[in-house]
Amino acid sequence: MEELVNLGSFYKGRRVFITGHTGFKGSWLCLWLHKLGAEVVGYALDPPTDPSLFELCGVDKLVHSIISDVRDLKALKLAISEARPEIVIHMAAQPLVRDSYANPVETYEINVMGTVNLLEAVRTCPEIRAVVNITTDKCYENREWNWGYRENEPLGGYDPYSSSKACSELVTSAYRDSFFNLEKFAVHGVALASARAGNVIGGGDWGKDRLLPDCFRSLLSGRKILIRNPEAIRPWQHVLEPLSGYLLLAKRLYEKGPLYVGAWNYGPFDDDAKQVEWLVQRICDKWGDSAGYEVTHGNHSHEAHYLKLDCSKAKAVLDWHPCWRLETAIDKVMEWYKAYGAGENIEGLRNICFQQIEEYLALRSKR
Repeated sequence: MEELVNLGSFYKGRRVFITGHTGFKGSWLCLWLHKLGAEVVGYALDPPTDPSLFELCGVDKLVHSIISDVRDLKALKLAISEARPEIVIHMAAQPLVRDSYANPVETYEINVMGTVNLLEAVRTCPEIRAVVNITTDKCYENREWNWGYRENEPLGGYDPYSSSKACSELVTSAYRDSFFNLEKFAVHGVALASARAGNVIGGGDWGKDRLLPDCFRSLLSGRKILIRNPEAIRPWQHVLEPLSGYLLLAKRLYEKGPLYVGAWNYGPFDDDAKQVEWLVQRICDKWGDSAGYEVTHGNHSHEAHYLKLDCSKAKAVLDWHPCWRLETAIDKVMEWYKAYGAGENIEGLRNICFQQIEEYLALRSKR
C-alpha cells in the first residue's frame, strides 16, 4: 500500500504527542516516528519493566521524554500546552489482565481517568487536529464465538482490565459526541478515533505475565517455559501491524477528519489465530538448544479462551491489511532476542528495529 509505505512525506516535521511512550508498543512507535522524521514528545511513567525496549534502544535520546503520570491532569495539560502537538496518540495504560485482579482501583484510575484527563488536555490545545486512543480487542463483550467482533458490537469485559478498556472506549465516544461533535467540526477541528488490537508480539517486550516475554526470559536463562492456558487461541500479530494502522489512521484523521472518526479494529490473517501451545512449540523449535516447555496446573485467574476481531472496516475504508504472516513475525521476534542474548549494544538493537521496519515496509510496497 503506497500511502503507508510513504508515510515519511506526511510525518516529517510533524509534532506528535504520545502517552505511554516508555512501554513496549510506545517504544516501537517512537522508533518508527523518529525514522519518519517526526518531532515526538512522549509522556509516561518510567519504563514499566527492567530490562525495557525503551532503555535498551536508547529511545530517550530520540524523542523529548516527559516522565509523569496521566492521572495528573495539571501536569498533562501543561505538557500538551508546551508541546503544541498536531497529533496525539494515547497509549498509556495498565495493560495486564492479571495485574487488574490484584490492583483493580489503579487499573480503572489509569485506564479510565487517564483517558478523561488526556481528552480534557486536548480540549485546551488548539493546534491538535487528530487524536487516536489505543485500547484493546478485549474491550468487547466476549461471547467466545468463532467469528470476529465488529466495531459496533457491544462492549464489556469480564476482568477489571477488559472492563476498564471498554470504559475508555465509552469515554472516547462521549467526548466525541459532547465536545468534538462532527456537526461542529469546523469550530473545534479535532478528529477523535479509537483503535483496537491485541496479542502483539515483537522484540523487546519484557512485560510480566505475557506469553512471549515469559518464553524468552526462560530461554535466555536456560529454563523450561511454563504455560498456563495451552489451548487458549489468540490472534497473534507482530507489533508493526497495529502500529502501521495507528499511523495511517492518524494521518487520515489529520487530513480528512470527519470521514475517519470512530472505532477501528486491527488484527492478523484469520488463520494466524493459534493456540498458545502451538506458538510456544514453534518458538522452541526455532530456538533450538533443547528448548522445552511444560504446562502448569493451578488456580489461575480467568482469561478468555478465544477472541477474534473483524477488520473488514479497516481493510475497506483505510485500505489497511495485515502484512507479515505469523511464521515471519516469530522469526523477527527471534532475531531480536537472539541479538539481545548475544550482548548486542544499544545501537545494534536499535538498528535491528529500524531494519525490521524497513523490511516490513518493503513487503508492503509489493502488495
